[in-house]
Amino acid sequence: MSTSNASVTGRDGGSAVIEFIVIGVLVLIPLSYIAMCVMRVQAASVASSLAVREAGRAFVSADTVTDAQARAVAAASLALSDQGFTLPVRSLRVNCSTGQCLDPESTVHVELDWAVDLPWIPEFLGKERTSIPITARRTMPVDTYRGEQ
Repeated sequence: MSTSNASVTGRDGGSAVIEFIVIGVLVLIPLSYIAMCVMRVQAASVASSLAVREAGRAFVSADTVTDAQARAVAAASLALSDQGFTLPVRSLRVNCSTGQCLDPESTVHVELDWAVDLPWIPEFLGKERTSIPITARRTMPVDTYRGEQ
């Protein structure tokens, strides 16, 4: 009995380590990449949500519409940069419910549409295939007791 165990053990010596390394590489590397992509998209989603919220707050607290637009873009840029992203040009849109944006009791609609690029994917595959679209929307009320402008 002990001779048969010794012969079986001799044939399998070291193969478990090789199998573990091969299967570990084949499973762990793609799994790690998928987890990294999911985390990047989640960070972009959270950053977008914060960006539209802060842009709306900055817009409705401004004194003039011109100043409000600049403040909204600055607030959105800052919120995205906190998560390591940059605000794409013309991706932030601010619309007002009435003709006058900062009239008391009006509402301001803020929308951010952009796409986050997935890491380590070559650009020759096409931008549509290597990025995930992100959209965030927020409606902010203008204060009812806003002072005269």
